Amino acid sequence: MRCPFCGNIDTQVKDSRPAEDHVSIRRRRFCPACGGRFTTYERVQLRDLVVIKTNGKREDFDRSKLERSIRMAMQKRPIDPERIDQMISGIVRRLESLGETDINSKVIGEIVMESLARIDTVAYVRFASVYKNFQAADDFDKFVSELRPVGPTEE
Repeated sequence: MRCPFCGNIDTQVKDSRPAEDHVSIRRRRFCPACGGRFTTYERVQLRDLVVIKTNGKREDFDRSKLERSIRMAMQKRPIDPERIDQMISGIVRRLESLGETDINSKVIGEIVMESLARIDTVAYVRFASVYKNFQAADDFDKFVSELRPVGPTEE
């Protein structure tokens, strides 16, 4: 692992333990060249995924990009950070288990929306506003009205 401080490629692992999410390994590393200490995380990756964007462009799947968008939707919500990590890991495992290496961005968006809807309605609406490209307040109103259960009509 390359040292982030001096670029030396010969770093040493000083300590390894399961990370808090129990799906990755946390490693404390030391660089003998500069004396720097840093932490890395190692995760299991079943296959290399490629995202096919709506414009047809292809790019490597980036877990950190998925994580950023979900954390942005969850910002200031009363959700335990560990639960968010579990949700993200679950989404990635689900994508990897689809059996395809090429995944349409719409599929990823729908899986994220489904996961957010189960955890927090506000985060779900926040994510949807970006994912579905809301342009006006009416877009929010229409989307939220679809979330509300239809009660018995009064006659």
